[in-house]
Amino acid sequence: MSRIWFLYCFICVACPFLLRGQESFRLAAQIEGSYSDFTVDALNNIYLLDKNGQLKKRSAVGDSMGVFNEVRKFGKLSSIDVSNPLKTLLFYRDFSTLVALDRFLGRRNTLDLRKIGLYQVRAVSLAYDNGYWVYDELEARVKHLGENGDLQDQFTDLRLLFDSVPAPVRIVDQNKYLYLYDPAKGFFIFDYYGSFKRKIPLAGWKDFTVINSLLYGYDETNVYRYDPANLSLQAYPLGQRFSGAQKIRVTSDFFYVLKAERLEVYRYH
Repeated sequence: MSRIWFLYCFICVACPFLLRGQESFRLAAQIEGSYSDFTVDALNNIYLLDKNGQLKKRSAVGDSMGVFNEVRKFGKLSSIDVSNPLKTLLFYRDFSTLVALDRFLGRRNTLDLRKIGLYQVRAVSLAYDNGYWVYDELEARVKHLGENGDLQDQFTDLRLLFDSVPAPVRIVDQNKYLYLYDPAKGFFIFDYYGSFKRKIPLAGWKDFTVINSLLYGYDETNVYRYDPANLSLQAYPLGQRFSGAQKIRVTSDFFYVLKAERLEVYRYH
């Protein structure tokens, strides 16, 4: 069985509506350019961060939808959250600053977390109610903030829950659950009220996506699919075709691979 076939099997599992056959997995588009990061929202809009610090938004068919030229104004960008297609969240960890953009990448709001007493925030995400989730490392708490930074709620101090406190680098809000990911310890899953649900010790992933409660991620050599319902972990070798990928993202419609000189977009058929 070839390495590419392993990857094809992964995509078929991720998207069960696919037809069987090698033709079901093909290159749909290439976006030339040298990019340091990218992400994709639920509408398949693509957000590309170039090496000059310019953030560009493209539609699924390649049309330009907006440009944000002030990425470096607030320091080094730590993360981009586009889980809400109408609102993009930029996080600058070194300066504890959030910048919210509208759907055309116009600046909507800037929130200096230090002004509300949050001096060491390690990870953030958009919340279901248009607010924010932040992990306050000094207090070891997940906090729920309103759009203007007002405190809505906060979880129990994680030092009281765990012998070894997690250090999450990413938070994902999906299907009424929060997924906190610590690359050294794995996933810590909570509900919106702060009740701890479970730990999944999948360490070393570079990035992850949650699709219908299934976890998809990757490391240097494999793409992974984990089903929490039956504790099933499947690994699919990247193979030569995708070796050297800087970042990979899986959605229900496409498979994205960022390489040194372009972003490759693969379609499922």
